[in-house]
Amino acid sequence: MDVVKHDDAETYEPDEGWERRALAGSDQFSFEWFTKPSGHSSPMHDHENEQVCLCLEGELTLHSEDGTSVTLEQYDSAFIESWETHAVENTGDGMAVGLDVFAPGRSFDFWTDREE
Repeated sequence: MDVVKHDDAETYEPDEGWERRALAGSDQFSFEWFTKPSGHSSPMHDHENEQVCLCLEGELTLHSEDGTSVTLEQYDSAFIESWETHAVENTGDGMAVGLDVFAPGRSFDFWTDREE
């Protein structure tokens, strides 16, 4: 059994206020808890991993490359296929908290080694 305490988890802050924490996982799947300040959006991106985004607090809007958007409220979730181009934005008034699940699992290298 591999236990990761939230306060001891590996963290990464791609932008100010956008914190990500690597929770327990494996090469097959990984969990990333995150906070996202009001008005913040990740850049449009894609990845080989399938992804489930779960909104734990606040409001998260997922934007697709084709211009469609869907808003998740508390406990709503969305499945994002591998290589599906998307962005995640906090369109609410307060801090949003979410959980991303990736299969296969990934590390923060996705963001740190990324070419713009």
